[in-house]
Amino acid sequence: MRVLAWDGYRDVRDLGGLPTPLSSTGTTQLGRVARGPRREWLTGTGREEAFRWGVRTVVDLRNADEHGPRTGDPHAAGTPWIGVTVVHAPTEDPAHAEFMRTCGPILDSPAYWWHNARLLPDLLRAALLAVATAEPGVLVHCSAGRDRTGMVVALLLAHAGVPPEYVAADWAESVRATAGRGYHADDRQSSWDAAQVEAFLAETVPVAEETAADVSRVLDVIGLDDDGRARLRDRLVG
Repeated sequence: MRVLAWDGYRDVRDLGGLPTPLSSTGTTQLGRVARGPRREWLTGTGREEAFRWGVRTVVDLRNADEHGPRTGDPHAAGTPWIGVTVVHAPTEDPAHAEFMRTCGPILDSPAYWWHNARLLPDLLRAALLAVATAEPGVLVHCSAGRDRTGMVVALLLAHAGVPPEYVAADWAESVRATAGRGYHADDRQSSWDAAQVEAFLAETVPVAEETAADVSRVLDVIGLDDDGRARLRDRLVG
């Protein structure tokens, strides 16, 4: 039930159905938050399917220069999505020299998540609050739906009490779904084979688990207050 099928879209999943002791049902709630790649891949039919699932808010984690349709996108990409509010909440700042120097080489790895939190706390806090305060259901996306989306989703799931191994497995699922597909020419993973993917995951899944296990410290660093934390947790377990 977590894997969603919206026409034209790839690697889109419901964040419900994962174990957590914080929910009365024992799992995160279905139909609240979905994760995916750039929404411009959705066809008109795909938008209708997403709307039927419940999408009313999109939280777009991309920078301003990444927005909008590209060659090969369906017609719907260049038209307004009626009934859906789009919130722009970038988590990166290409003009921030230390961020680019530190994170640029590792932006496809969870090794950069902690650095994003300490170097750009206001941006990451704003992105999480955008998810926490949006009209449900929420679609969270970046470009590939793996890195920035992976970071925000990992913090969201971990704060909702999902065990670190499940949080990391969700991130790894997107790595497997996107690697070797050639979606992004400047992405080193676009040409990887299965063996390269698994070797990478063997090194990085423990890093994702470590961050998920220390989610309270990350939220401390970005300055997310008690009300924001309660809203964020309620998004998936309330």
